[in-house]
Amino acid sequence: MFFKKEWKYHLVLALILIGLEIMKMLLTQELNITKSFDTSHLWLRATFIISCTVIYFTNFKLVCPRFLKKNTLTQFFISVPVLIFTFAAVRYVLEEIIVFEITGQHNYYEESRRFWYYIVDNSYFALPPILYSTMVYLVLKLIEDKDLNKAELDLLKSQISPHFLFNTLNAFYVELIDDKPKVAKDIHKLSELLRYVTYDSKQDFVSLQSEIQFLKDYIHFFNKRFEEELSIQFLITGSIQNQQIPSLVLIHFVENLFKHGVVNDKNNPAEIKITITDKYLTLKTRNKILSSEKYMDSGIGTENIRRRLNAIFNMRYTMQSKTEKHYFFTYLKIPL
Repeated sequence: MFFKKEWKYHLVLALILIGLEIMKMLLTQELNITKSFDTSHLWLRATFIISCTVIYFTNFKLVCPRFLKKNTLTQFFISVPVLIFTFAAVRYVLEEIIVFEITGQHNYYEESRRFWYYIVDNSYFALPPILYSTMVYLVLKLIEDKDLNKAELDLLKSQISPHFLFNTLNAFYVELIDDKPKVAKDIHKLSELLRYVTYDSKQDFVSLQSEIQFLKDYIHFFNKRFEEELSIQFLITGSIQNQQIPSLVLIHFVENLFKHGVVNDKNNPAEIKITITDKYLTLKTRNKILSSEKYMDSGIGTENIRRRLNAIFNMRYTMQSKTEKHYFFTYLKIPL
């Protein structure tokens, strides 16, 4: 999981811990200038700090995002002994192999370097970085959740206006249904499209059938815009049943295709291919590039999609894009 400005929290914690360590040394009169600048002592302090840093960020970047959820707490607690073992292994390699080769001195005497003694002794030193990184992760997660709740509240407040729009569209539909049924049908389709974006899609997951219908309606209006000259191959393979997918993910790729691609060239039709299996949904798009803008390589929309998929699937998805000559390709694979 990505947190904005997360590094300032790591820096503040590091400064606090350094300050506390210095205070402890002063209060216990352990601050010995001669010892502090002893070469072997500096090597050992550096390796200890490196070991703590490795475990801190391993837990923060890999373990916490993957397991620190209500339904995976057991896996998180199981991972703690693994982190302790990793800490001991990293420290042993740094201190008892690399530093020993440089200084000729061991940090642990021979009997204490036995496997289980070394692991148990290092568990005491491994727990603080594990606890600190978990604490920082939970604090940042709480901040992020608070921001998301505020955004949802603002969204609810903004939904007063759409009621007026839907009522107006409904009035037009009733007025035109007898004289101009095709226009009325398009108005009804537009109303359903807007209603889906405004209300239905606010759930984390929606039915695949609803999401596919939304794509079809979206393409329908572009077909109207291009006066039936739209050149797109929209293919769906597989069975659409009761599958659930994250809302408004597929439209991101389709929308970018219309926004930045050539969609009215009969000789180079744009392609949207959706394949549905028992376990996965894949989406492939191909289009001739309208401009040289690399619209999928950067941008808020793409980054938001990546963050949503990371949060939902824990990296169990594939999202790729590439440019070949004058064509742009995207690929998405998500679990169902």
